[in-house]
Amino acid sequence: MKSHSATLFLVPVLLVAGSASLFANEGSVAEHMSLLVLQIGVILFAVRFFGFLVKKIGIPSVLGELLAGVIIGPFALGAIPLPGLPLGLFPVQASTLAVSTELYGFATVASILLLFASGLETDLALFLRYSVAGGIVGLGGVIFSFSLGGIAGMLLLDAPFMDSRCLFLGILSTATSVGITARILSDKKKMDSPEGVTILAAAVFDDVLGIIMLAIVLGFVTAVSGSSSAHGVDPALIGMIAAKAFGIWLGFTALGLVFHKQLARFLKLFRHSYDFSICALGIALLLAGLFEKQGLAMIIGAYVTGLSLSKTDIATVIQERIHGLYEFFVPLFFAVMGMLVNVRELFSVDVILFGLLYTLLSVASKVFGCGLPALGLGFNVKGALRIGAGMVPRGEVALIIAGIGITAGILNDQLFGVVIMMTLLTTLFAPPLLNATLNLKGRGTRKESKSNSMTTISWDFISDEIADLVIDTLLKNLKAEGFYVQMMNIDDGLSQARKDSISLSITETESKVSIETAPEDLAFVKASMYEVVVGLHELIDQLKTSSDPVSLKKDIAEGTTRTDKSILSKINPASISCSLKGQTKEEIISEMISLLERTGYVQDREQVLQDVLIREKTMSTGMQKGIALPHGKSSGVRSLCTAVGISKKGVDFGSLDGIPSRIFIMVVSPKKSSGPHVQFLAAIGSILRDEGIIDRILCAKKSEEVADLLQATDH
Repeated sequence: MKSHSATLFLVPVLLVAGSASLFANEGSVAEHMSLLVLQIGVILFAVRFFGFLVKKIGIPSVLGELLAGVIIGPFALGAIPLPGLPLGLFPVQASTLAVSTELYGFATVASILLLFASGLETDLALFLRYSVAGGIVGLGGVIFSFSLGGIAGMLLLDAPFMDSRCLFLGILSTATSVGITARILSDKKKMDSPEGVTILAAAVFDDVLGIIMLAIVLGFVTAVSGSSSAHGVDPALIGMIAAKAFGIWLGFTALGLVFHKQLARFLKLFRHSYDFSICALGIALLLAGLFEKQGLAMIIGAYVTGLSLSKTDIATVIQERIHGLYEFFVPLFFAVMGMLVNVRELFSVDVILFGLLYTLLSVASKVFGCGLPALGLGFNVKGALRIGAGMVPRGEVALIIAGIGITAGILNDQLFGVVIMMTLLTTLFAPPLLNATLNLKGRGTRKESKSNSMTTISWDFISDEIADLVIDTLLKNLKAEGFYVQMMNIDDGLSQARKDSISLSITETESKVSIETAPEDLAFVKASMYEVVVGLHELIDQLKTSSDPVSLKKDIAEGTTRTDKSILSKINPASISCSLKGQTKEEIISEMISLLERTGYVQDREQVLQDVLIREKTMSTGMQKGIALPHGKSSGVRSLCTAVGISKKGVDFGSLDGIPSRIFIMVVSPKKSSGPHVQFLAAIGSILRDEGIIDRILCAKKSEEVADLLQATDH
């Protein structure tokens, strides 16, 4: 498998080498564009390949994408000459950047998209609800991080604290990548715990304060760009720069939050969800450009746009619609950031020592800077450690700020390598650190915490299939009511529906349907479910009077279908018996499940037996000509599995023609995953229409003969 993956990764590189010479005689614009598309093509393969590799060992894919950029970049494989590309696919540029301006332009758009998405995902209600605790914890983390980061720069660069490099190292130390933390909290079912909500709220404050400080420092650097140092700068000038940056950010944020409903109504004028989602991204790009023109970073404008729309009913829809763009651009951004790393500088002794010290201070600043204030907010030592550990990871925002620093000429190759090392190490070591603190027994608060204000109501519909039908009907009805519905995770049965201030979180767990909402919306939820159940009762009554299952089964028995050889490969000689002993339907089914167990896919025999018998009670699977196809879907198997059995005497299986069944073919599939369950049944039914094959199967002495007859290519 690994060798095939490596070969797949080399394909685009070989294609580049073989096709680059086609563009050798084109004009300069064509040469630049052809090189750009070749670079992007190789990057897309590289980030997927390395992202897949690191995820296999439990490391976030972002690190694999970053590593991909380092490996294929201009300081490594990218500079190797290729046919038609004498300077390599990613030649080192003469400018400040190590990559071409065009490629960095794509990375810039990606950073805007990334921060726009981050703003959309911000839980503003959570932010406001825990604004006091989150604000104090976040502020403590920012003060400690900024101070220690700047002091590290002072000690190692022999420069004053107000030196632009020290200020940038301070800002880079403040950024928190809460995505990794949120994933761990979710896995541990701690997302709604006091520590969990405090971390999430504090991370929002971290981002906001970090973005404001970035704006201030950029303005400060611009003001003193003509000086060799920051000494002698008028404090009043610094105050004016800070006031301008804070004022622009606060003004646009306030306008966005006040007029968020009007903004959403304007976007809805474009009717289709894809149209208004792209226009929302267009607003983010416009505001990003405007902020850059005012001397602030583009990412600030993008984040403000996302934050403004986060409270609207179209926020989750926009996230879903731009997901494809996100998956294309954002990994490309991380790869480009990796390409800016000078590998020779990264592995120099000075960079390694500086990087380790900077990383140590960055971790300590979050653990103590966020943990100590938490002790004064009702948390005990365990809770404070959990909060501090949860604030440790750096990631996306740190890399974006580092990219701004290197393009502005503030960070050199060595300092950029230090930042990359800190980002890598904190992202790697934060998850086990947080897991260790979460595994400490006991609550993290001094007093028992109160539950949140959301209410959950549940219904058990006995059967998974009925629950599926209820969910599908409910979501359809909600869409008709004007709700925006998003399937958050199909495999986990999680959906969200939003309209104005009403928010529903809908979960399906086997036969159980649960809806979480605010107490004031509970009556609406109950009324909606009542309408669903009544409507389904009416439909089922109509179905009973308008169709006859027995006649449909006859149609199936008489029909033909195309036979896919790969589907028939599911038949395993190990799960075939030419001499079944059972004398009743129940005994035959039990014996067939024993054959299924030989495949290794059965996890719970009793559950499989129960599910197959339930399906059999609904309508007999006895067909015609002595054939029966018992089947079902069950959580007791982990993959589609089949069994074949032959009874010489035959067993009454309630077949259509009344003839005892002698050939039994069983298929069982997992309830919650896709697979060719019905296709297999149709293919087998079509094959067994041939009486010659039936006779040969009945005469077969070995299981291999039966398998060969069913899998023959001439069906």
